[in-house]
Amino acid sequence: MFRFGNPEYLYAMLVIPALIILFAFFRAKRRKAIKEFGTPEILAPLMPNVSRSRPTWKFILLCTALAFLIVGIARPQFGSKLQKIKRKGVEIIIALDVSNSMMAEDIQPNRLERAKMAISRLTERLSNDKIGLTVFAGDAYTQIPITTDYASAKLFLSSISTDIVPVQGTAIGAAIELSMRSFTPETESSKAMIIITDGENHEDNAVEMATIAAENDIVIHTIGMGLPQGGPIPVYNANGQKDFRKDKSGNVVVTKLDEKMLQQIAVAGNGKYVRANNTEVGINTIFDEISSMQKTELESRVYSDYNDQFYYFIAVALALILIEFMVLERKNKLLKNFRLFSKKEGK
Repeated sequence: MFRFGNPEYLYAMLVIPALIILFAFFRAKRRKAIKEFGTPEILAPLMPNVSRSRPTWKFILLCTALAFLIVGIARPQFGSKLQKIKRKGVEIIIALDVSNSMMAEDIQPNRLERAKMAISRLTERLSNDKIGLTVFAGDAYTQIPITTDYASAKLFLSSISTDIVPVQGTAIGAAIELSMRSFTPETESSKAMIIITDGENHEDNAVEMATIAAENDIVIHTIGMGLPQGGPIPVYNANGQKDFRKDKSGNVVVTKLDEKMLQQIAVAGNGKYVRANNTEVGINTIFDEISSMQKTELESRVYSDYNDQFYYFIAVALALILIEFMVLERKNKLLKNFRLFSKKEGK
């Protein structure tokens, strides 16, 4: 396992592009000044020891040394000891709808982005629980296996879009079936599933799958993303101009929340249904329900010891600085025939 002990220092990397811009600016200014003084070809014999390439190579060495130095200060570390930790909590799998209808903007900024923000906030409330994420449209896929690594869960969550599932549709039943298999097998832990969707199920019998989940002691809660009046599905052309999805007759498609379906799934799964709005998604209400479930002992593996590796990067940085110091900007009279950087020095 790799991590940085002080990742905030990596922001110093932004200095390097600024230095490159300044270097290019002053080099261009210097060339312009030489041209104003005289023709470079005529002036070249008058400056036999001036090198065109050495200042650039010295700058590259310095920038590379700076990059290694910044990484070293950020303290790169590798996990060296894997330890089993037992904690009491609940296993939670979130099934997130990523079909095109989730791009509707009746809930701002749109249904999908609002759901992702709510899930991200949920991970911040977790402590000893395990969480996993399933994404679904016309088919279902495991996006995040069940884990206690909340930071990684938030990282993967940010990359989710409607393009992540190639088959469009809303197969809630397939999402329930896959999520059931994603829980830790052969464990007595309390299990809960949160389905976040607009409820427009066109693919399978989701209520039947929810009943099967309940028979396996999995509680299913549902969150309805969308307002009763619904909203059009935005699409963007190559120029970035916004339009709305239309049917074969040219009419704008309006996607509406199917509350009845989600209520039936929640009842069959012994859970609770909550409708989202522009004020609150409702995931906190569901989490309060999950928090009241019996906590069972969960086992997880985490890296408990990390070894610093910063000295390797610092050593490389110092070596590069030493090389940069030894490389002169002008040609050395004794070594002028030695070509270190190019076949023809000065070109």
